[in-house]
Amino acid sequence: MRRRDAHPARTAWLIVGGLLAFMLVLAGCGGSSSSSSSGGEELQKLGKGEGQLNLISWAGYVEPEWTKPFEQESGCKVNDKVAGTSDEMVDLMKSGQYDGVSASGNATARLVAANQVDPVNVSLVPNYKTVFPDLKNQPYNTFEGVHYGIPHGRGANLLMWNSNSVKPAPTSWNVMFDPQMAAKYKGKISQYDDPMSIAEAAVYLKFHEPALEIENPYELNEEQFEAAVGLLKEQRPNVGEYWSDAAKQIQAFGSGDDELGTTWQYQYFALQEEGVPVAASPASQGFLPKEGATGWSDTWMISSKAKHPNCMYMWMNYIISPKANAEVAEYFGEAPAQSLACEETANKNFCTEYHADNPAFWKRVYYWETPLAECGNGEENCMDYNDWVKAWTSIKG
Repeated sequence: MRRRDAHPARTAWLIVGGLLAFMLVLAGCGGSSSSSSSGGEELQKLGKGEGQLNLISWAGYVEPEWTKPFEQESGCKVNDKVAGTSDEMVDLMKSGQYDGVSASGNATARLVAANQVDPVNVSLVPNYKTVFPDLKNQPYNTFEGVHYGIPHGRGANLLMWNSNSVKPAPTSWNVMFDPQMAAKYKGKISQYDDPMSIAEAAVYLKFHEPALEIENPYELNEEQFEAAVGLLKEQRPNVGEYWSDAAKQIQAFGSGDDELGTTWQYQYFALQEEGVPVAASPASQGFLPKEGATGWSDTWMISSKAKHPNCMYMWMNYIISPKANAEVAEYFGEAPAQSLACEETANKNFCTEYHADNPAFWKRVYYWETPLAECGNGEENCMDYNDWVKAWTSIKG
């Protein structure tokens, strides 16, 4: 059984109205490195712990169940600051008060570009060896061949519906994005409240409008970007709520206010436990709509101003140890990064339910990345994160 007291998978993520206050220039905005950190270079040798560790994390990532054993083993007292959004994490890292952060893919490139994080020497993190191979060397944790973090966990953004009222069972995101189909559920559609939802529209267009030549849903030129934004503006009259709180989405599906929407596996399993007739992303298609889906993979990164770098390395190794990574994955509601964690979960079906050891599933998930002006083709004609935030504000009206 899943823990009913688990932290909702990102319940602290706030509505995006305040995001503009956190915007950074994507390059050249980082401070200088502290003499107590590796100063822009990866640590070469692990030393004695400094006795303290200051972290920024998502709610549910740093809990007493696993921090207490870590403190006893390492001698590093853990102090944690829970952040509500990726933008808040980026802003907090500028202060230089923290040793590390559990950054999502829509923050990692900004932290690297701003020189707020140092490369990570994975040889000093023994448990990295048994991290799932498909989480290594990804564009949101490795830049120009240099490791900038340790994978923590991952999840997909699923399509969920009320099986009593949404028929036939959807096999495509068209029930969300095709204006005629979405109109059947006007006022009952639940769309995730974040600029990354633009990538969901881009994934849909990649499949249905090949003439746009979308390759990466996070690398969109102006034409591709406007097409995705236009699709979401067409969707707007049919959206009942833009959700950012998993608990509120659970309540809305439970009451019947929502019948269809983007969700995480946390809400899906919670609703099933409550007896609400929900279904999600068809098993016949590998548990994802035919177009695929967006998703997240979180990465522990070390600050370039870290005052306790040895403790941070100890933490990165500990949090992906089999037992600790199993505990946090079940508590939080996501797939663990550590392959050996599947042997440690209380629910022996957990890794199967969350597709942790199913690489074919994750091949169809487009993990969040920070949109940058520099496209994968070497040109600087893509719309950057600032453009995405402005567009999302206009979409919601």
